[in-house]
Amino acid sequence: MKLSNPPQAKAIWLFVTILFIAFLFVPLGKMLALSLNTSDGFGLDNYTSIVSSNDFQQVMINSFVVATVSALSATMLAFILAYTVHWTNLPKSFKKVIKIAALFPMLLPTVTYGFAIIYTFGKQGLLTQILGFQLFENIYGFQGMWLGYTIYTLPIAFLLLNNTFQYLDKKFVIVSELMGDSHLRQFDMTVIRPLIGTFAAAMIQCFFLAFTDFGIPASIGGEYKVIAIELYTQILGASPSFEKGAVVALFMLIPSVLSIGLLWYVARFNIRYNTVESIDLPTSKVKDRALAILSSTILFCLLTVFAVIFIIPWIKTWPYQMQFSTETVSKVLASTNLMRVYQNSLIVAVLTAVFGTLITYFSALLCERSGLFKIGKFSIESSALVTNTVPGMVVGIAYLMVFSGSAVANTIFIIVISNIIHYFATPYLMSKNALSKMNLGWETTASLLGDSWVKSLIRIVIPNSLFTLIEVASFYFISAMVTISAVIFISGAKTMVLTTKIVELQHFARFDEIFILSLMILITNICALLLFAIIRHLYSKRLYGTTKVKDETLVVPTTA
Repeated sequence: MKLSNPPQAKAIWLFVTILFIAFLFVPLGKMLALSLNTSDGFGLDNYTSIVSSNDFQQVMINSFVVATVSALSATMLAFILAYTVHWTNLPKSFKKVIKIAALFPMLLPTVTYGFAIIYTFGKQGLLTQILGFQLFENIYGFQGMWLGYTIYTLPIAFLLLNNTFQYLDKKFVIVSELMGDSHLRQFDMTVIRPLIGTFAAAMIQCFFLAFTDFGIPASIGGEYKVIAIELYTQILGASPSFEKGAVVALFMLIPSVLSIGLLWYVARFNIRYNTVESIDLPTSKVKDRALAILSSTILFCLLTVFAVIFIIPWIKTWPYQMQFSTETVSKVLASTNLMRVYQNSLIVAVLTAVFGTLITYFSALLCERSGLFKIGKFSIESSALVTNTVPGMVVGIAYLMVFSGSAVANTIFIIVISNIIHYFATPYLMSKNALSKMNLGWETTASLLGDSWVKSLIRIVIPNSLFTLIEVASFYFISAMVTISAVIFISGAKTMVLTTKIVELQHFARFDEIFILSLMILITNICALLLFAIIRHLYSKRLYGTTKVKDETLVVPTTA
């Protein structure tokens, strides 16, 4: 079916193209050029200097080791949780708790994880005092980072595995039993093999996130240096060098390039079923109880790490004066400076959610609901792919190099743009997948009735994808509240947000205030999720209360 190509679509494409050229490709190009800039002109001296350094070689090894180990542990724990949700006959309420608790860490910035781990497992930590001994010999360095990265990446691995589990056909379990397969072979044939592609995708994604994260090593890295800290040191250290910093930033792209190739390769292992039947699995009380205990233990340990965030702010002086006190909380809430920082975070999150949703949604519209020329669609798809593989720290460094001293430097505008560009890929795919499920004949029918492309969008397409718009806005809002990797380089004194303020407070060892700011982020994100849920519920009630859904006259897509 031929889709229309109105002037408005070309105008939107032009705007999106200019946006990506100005705020993605030009900064990356500037960073590449800067990495080749030497005292003698252009050359590879900066690369030679960095690569030949024994310190940098050790940094790369450290980064690969801790990211790999963390990805393995996070994927394994996420698999246990997803398996419990989909492959047991436990109560639905218990499974719902697993889904919510597994995603809890996503509501907090990663820099908070490190401080929470210190106050939980350190020499004076909460768990150390309860047990009477220290679980980890040295929480700073590899052990602390491994624990932090595992907590950080577990929700991502769980989301991927949980989604794939929904499409596994359980009837093959019955077939396997009838065939007389052993429990181990049955487990391998019905669960492991169909999930090989997702396992690989989860591990690659977890590795990539751990390899490029700045928050956790900044708070708990100690002497165990990783590439994110090396990049920060090269740019904002005692003897900064933009040229060498650009080289380190480009080295952070190595996992991105490798991940694209690996994901393409493991895609061949995906198994597709002609139909997926929803059946009840054979009851096994022993297995169900064992998995219930195991999943409860995982989630208990996960949430215990964050318990100190709710306790420390109400203690007078941890761990010396353990009396209940509201002094610290009152002091923070009365501070006009900290409240201004919180206001900045809210403004950034709201603007990112609003404009990010509009840009990603209309970009997806151009690719799925318009007759835009192929090169135009290809440019948008390519831009989305690039944003998905560029770490936040690289975006921040590139912006610092290009926009430093310009009119947009140290403004809310540049922070919002960096968030939109950095997180563009996921909301874009969410919108694209939803729009692709709608009947392409809607716009054609509307045009025959005299409606323009814009009117058909307003009357038909947008109302039927409102749930997706809510999900995209929610994603952008929460991401903007917890992000740190890019904003650490581009926020100034007047545009400081909560996550960058936390890093500043770290240098003064004001951990009680850090936990209060973390609570503010957490509570804000929870309130935002509740608000989005209420909007979704009200729209759903209005939709189904006044409209009779029949065939494809009204389709409300869900995000994929």
